[in-house]
Amino acid sequence: MSSDHNQNAVTKALALPEPRKVIEKFVTLNTGHKFPLIGFGTYTIQSPKLIHDCIDWALAAGYRAFDTAAVYGNEEDIGKSLRHLLPKYNLERSDIFITSKLSPKDHGANKVYNGVMGSLSRLGVTYIDLYLIHWPGASGVPMDSKENKRLRIESWKGLEDLHKSGQLKAIGVSNYTVRHLEELLKFCTVKPAVNQVEFSIHYRQSVDLFKLCDSENIILQSYSSLGGNNNSTTLAVDPVVEKVAHVTKVTPVQVLLRWVLQKGYTIIPKSTHKERVEQNVQLDFELNNVRMNALNNISTRIKYAWNPDTVY
Repeated sequence: MSSDHNQNAVTKALALPEPRKVIEKFVTLNTGHKFPLIGFGTYTIQSPKLIHDCIDWALAAGYRAFDTAAVYGNEEDIGKSLRHLLPKYNLERSDIFITSKLSPKDHGANKVYNGVMGSLSRLGVTYIDLYLIHWPGASGVPMDSKENKRLRIESWKGLEDLHKSGQLKAIGVSNYTVRHLEELLKFCTVKPAVNQVEFSIHYRQSVDLFKLCDSENIILQSYSSLGGNNNSTTLAVDPVVEKVAHVTKVTPVQVLLRWVLQKGYTIIPKSTHKERVEQNVQLDFELNNVRMNALNNISTRIKYAWNPDTVY
């Protein structure tokens, strides 16, 4: 059988049936709060004007969640931009979901409170919707040191107190492995609402992590969904992704993001281009089983971001 015949058969299989429209916008956290499936990522966006423009485009496109972190160095500009732009869209603070994260330098009982207060002050808000421990290790502590465990336990207890005070509506973690999560679940009085981890067609998290989070009602959120350590479009040029995009009549990036959603993760795509900001939230389509299987079978495995496996 010729390669052309095979290619035509694959194209026909991918093309049918037409996907149905999907309109889900939120999942519910274990706190009861609604959590947008799609948030706007802000990693490496530094210029005050660019931040303002991106948030303007994002609000116009329908984004209602924004993801930042103390280490991104942009909390203050994000807060200023939101305060300036929300009235333009007849929105209030309560209409927006803000996620930020504890810097690894602020791990431990003596630092976590000031770390959170710093985020609140820079953002110019009285509460943060979701606050995550950004990394299971502490700055300046060797990866294999037991000190990491002690400090992150103290940090979590501090976040629990701030959650109970109402300043953090939900708390969670980022880059936690099964081992880190199991450790946390043994002592916590407030379960993490979210675990934000790297996940893409090239880098799949373990089934064990997915099962653990599912059983404990912890939402998994994906970063670096497009490959690369800066949410680049590395994966968008994959021929299978391009083929699926062609028959679905969407862009390759939209295929990559929709695939992540259908794998059970929420997403925080980032772009500093207006058209892409708009496209990244236009994901109200469904990839049928044939198309999902074609994407699932992409065999390349590359980890683009940091590896928490060796953090004690």
